[in-house]
Formats: sequence, structure tokens, C-alpha cells
Amino acid sequence: MAALTGAAVLAACSSSSTNPSVSRAEPSTLSTAPNPSSFSGEPPSGLASAAESAQASVSAAAESASAAAASFAASVSAQGDQLRQNAAAALGTLENGGNALGDITLTGVPRAQTGGLHAVVVTIFNSGLDTASYAVQVDFTDTSGKAVDSAVVGAEHLAAGEKASPVAFSRRPADETLLPVVVRALRY
Repeated sequence: MAALTGAAVLAACSSSSTNPSVSRAEPSTLSTAPNPSSFSGEPPSGLASAAESAQASVSAAAESASAAAASFAASVSAQGDQLRQNAAAALGTLENGGNALGDITLTGVPRAQTGGLHAVVVTIFNSGLDTASYAVQVDFTDTSGKAVDSAVVGAEHLAAGEKASPVAFSRRPADETLLPVVVRALRY
């Protein structure tokens, strides 16, 4: 008898195409929205704990990424400062224009791209046969030709035939008209 009951249940579950006595129910939709008062508004404690854990993990990852970015920026800034210090020290003993004036070209940068600062790309081309370091002093002159600001940039261990393109900035007000001029350039 149990076998017959199981077979009847299986027959009832089969599709209507194989058993014409079974009718198919049409899908239905809710005619009214669920009553919101029947919900507590809080997830079960296991879900709340998982959500808090995920939120803490994301927060910790964001703090870690922020700290890593700040560390990287400080490192880049320190390297740039060290490079400028090395270049300034190399130029410190130079009495004339230097031995690399012909290796330097300047290209202005629109103030719209620099936040209003006067800036120039200093392209350094190592025309020598050996790897060399360079120190370059750029003076920013006013319309009368008087130097009103100066910047030192450099490139270290530049291979023969290679280029470097540091940027020299002036700290003068953006409304002033300035002309950048290479006054000293040293290959060492």
C-alpha cells in the first residue's frame, strides 16, 4: 500500500502532459503589500555581526590605503627634495653657465594645468657618451629681464642618449608675466 501511495504522489507531481487528470496552477502575485509592522527592521544577529565585521574590514582597508598613499607621496616628495638638494650642491661651485647648456630645452606649461603656478618642463638630453647626472638652474625673469625667482632641477644617472623631463615651478603670483631662462646647467 505504501508503494501505491508513493506512486500516486509521484504521479501527482508529474507534468500535466503525461497525466491529464492533474491541472496546472497559474502563478499568482500578491494583491497587497506585506505589512511592514511584521518586520523588526534589524537583521538577525548573525547577519548584523557579519555586516559589522565587513564594515570594519572595509574601514581598515581604506585607512591602510590612505596611509600607504600618504607614505608614497612623502617618499616621492623626499626623493624630489633630495634630487633638488644634490643638483643645488653641484651648481654651488659653478661660476659660469656650465658644460650642459646645449643639452637643455624649456617648454612652458599652461597655468590652467598647474593650478595657476608658473611652470616649465625642463627637458634634459644626455648628449654625451656616458651616463651622467645633470643640475639645471632656471631663473624666472620679469618683463625687464630681472630675475625674480629661481628653481633648481636635476636628473641623476641619465644614460647616454636618454632624456629626463623634470618640472621647474615659480612661487611668484600667477598674474605676473614671467619668462623662464636657463642660467646654469652642469653635466657631472
